[in-house]
Amino acid sequence: MTPLLEVRNLSVAYGAIEAVRDVSFVVEPGQIVSLIGANGAGKTTTLRTISGLLRPRSGEILFKGKPIHKQPAHETLANGIAHCPEGRRLFGRMTVEENLQLGAYVRRDTGVEADMKRVYDLFPVLGERRHNKAGLFSGGEQQMLAIGRAMMSKPTLLMLDEPSMGLSPIMTQRIFDTIKELQAAGTTILLVEQNALAALALSDHGYVVDLGTTTLDGPGHDLLANEGVRAAYLGEG
Repeated sequence: MTPLLEVRNLSVAYGAIEAVRDVSFVVEPGQIVSLIGANGAGKTTTLRTISGLLRPRSGEILFKGKPIHKQPAHETLANGIAHCPEGRRLFGRMTVEENLQLGAYVRRDTGVEADMKRVYDLFPVLGERRHNKAGLFSGGEQQMLAIGRAMMSKPTLLMLDEPSMGLSPIMTQRIFDTIKELQAAGTTILLVEQNALAALALSDHGYVVDLGTTTLDGPGHDLLANEGVRAAYLGEG
């Protein structure tokens, strides 16, 4: 079976500074796959390159077997990859509903209203406050809206960058429960997450990214049991 997403020997630089070098991984349909590693390891850069916001220096990115690393971001989104970025990046002066409508801007089908209702069913607080400005929401509510906005493009692959950042433990658990719900509904997830323990426990497969390179991979539960991973990223050892 062809992987949904395949990243081959990806290298990305900011000027003379190489942020990612020789990163490779695959995401199979229906999986939750996590990228873990220290701050500055190149995880966010990898997601930004997959989504078309950055161009690789070398390597390939294949989606459904076809190369996408030279196409612009709006085409990547239209082809089925949505990116929920670190820091949420909402339009704070716009309402919940307006943010969600912007998430669907590449669509030309008639199912937008039904998918907006699905977001409100998933996150009832957004439905209750649909006419409120996004900038007035708490961090957890903004994260719900950011995920909902990404889902409005009806993605096959949803990339989430640090969805628990700055959230309380209760809200973090709610976000992770939602990620499992999205997987159960048929969405494939690529997850970058500072909480490596929670990410690996949630994931079908995980990859360790160190200094811009993938150094280790395996099923999430296997990486959880790996002594080196536990010492380096889970605060043990």
